[in-house]
Amino acid sequence: MMHMYNLNDKYGPEMILETYDQKTGMKGVVVVDNTALGPGKGGIRYVTDITTDEVLGLARAMTWKNALAGLPFGGAKAGIVGDPKVKNKEEIIRAFARKIKDIVPGKYIAGPDMNTGKHEMGWIADEIGTRQASTGKPASMGGLPHELGSTGYGVYLATLVTLDFMGIGYDKATVAIEGFGNVGTFAMKFLSEKGVKVVAVSDSRGTIYDTNGIEYDKLMRAKATRGMVIACEGPSCRKMQPHDLFSLPVTALIPGARPNVINARNEGTIRAKAIVEAANIPIDIETEAKLAKRLVVMPDIIANAGGVISSYAEYAGIGEREMFRLIESKIVPNAKKVLELAREEKRTTREVSLQIARGRVEKAMQTRNGK
Repeated sequence: MMHMYNLNDKYGPEMILETYDQKTGMKGVVVVDNTALGPGKGGIRYVTDITTDEVLGLARAMTWKNALAGLPFGGAKAGIVGDPKVKNKEEIIRAFARKIKDIVPGKYIAGPDMNTGKHEMGWIADEIGTRQASTGKPASMGGLPHELGSTGYGVYLATLVTLDFMGIGYDKATVAIEGFGNVGTFAMKFLSEKGVKVVAVSDSRGTIYDTNGIEYDKLMRAKATRGMVIACEGPSCRKMQPHDLFSLPVTALIPGARPNVINARNEGTIRAKAIVEAANIPIDIETEAKLAKRLVVMPDIIANAGGVISSYAEYAGIGEREMFRLIESKIVPNAKKVLELAREEKRTTREVSLQIARGRVEKAMQTRNGK
C-alpha cells in the first residue's frame, strides 16, 4: 500500500486503518473520512493496484455523495490489494472483516464496489456477526444486492436529465459507455429501453462501436459466452482499443470503470457533448474544469449515487420497488438543480455540487461539536 496521505483538511480523514493478515496474505485499507452525518459508508474495492491515496480520494467522494443525497451516512471507502479471481477469495474477505471488526458498523458500513458484490457482503456480515455490517447483501440475508441495478439506474436517470437540459430528444441521442460490469450493463439496459441509442461499449479487452446502435441482449450474450464485448458481431460493428471509446463523437460519454481515465493526455480528444460520470472520479479535477467550459459534465457524486441510496434503503428496511422510487426522488431533482445553478451562476457542476455538500456536512459538524 502507498501511504502518502495527501488529503487532510478540516473534514477528514478521521481514520486510516491499513491491515495485513499473514495467513491469507490479505492486504487492505479502510479510510473513514467524515462521520458528522452518520457512520462512514462506502464500498470495498478489490483490485491489484489499489493504493491508500486512491482510497482516501474515494472516501472523500463518498462524504460529498452521501451528503448530496441527503442520507444519514458519512463518507468512507475500503480497498483490498490482490487478484480478485483468487481461489481463496472468501478467506481473504473474511480475514479483512476480522481486521476491521472493531469499527463496523459504528464507524464503517461496508458495501459492494469493483470485484465485490452480494456474496462478499454476505461473508462480511456473517464474519462480523451482524447484518448491519454491510449492505448489498444477498436477498436471503435481507439485502438489496447491487446486482439489481441500482447504480446503473441512477446513471440512467442522470443521463436523461442531462439530455433534457441540453434539449436533445432521447431518440436523437447517442451514448458511449466505458465498462460493462454491473453499472455499465444496467445503464445500457435502461437507456436502450428508453429509446436512447448506445453506439459504443468498452471493457478491458476492447471497444465495440456501431453507429446504428448496439443491441443490449446481443451484447450480453457475447459477454456471457466469450467474456468480452468485442465478441459481439454485426455487419456495421467496429472493434477498437479500450481507450478509443473516449474520442468517439457521441452525445453523452459515460465513463464507468476506473478513476482518472480522462486526463490531460486525452482531454483534447474528447468529442462528446456531455459526460455523465458513472465511475468514481473518472476525470482528474483539473481536466474536468477544462472540459466543463465546452461540454456538460454531470459529476459522479450525483450520477452514481444510486448504489449508496439503495444501501440506505436496505439499511432502513425498504423494499426493492420502493428503493428504485427513492433513487429517482433523490437523483433527478439533485441533477436538475446542479445543472440549472451551474448555468445561472456560471460555475461548474462540480463547484455547485461541492458547495451544497460542504454546507450540509459543515452544519452537521457544528451540531456535533455543540455549536
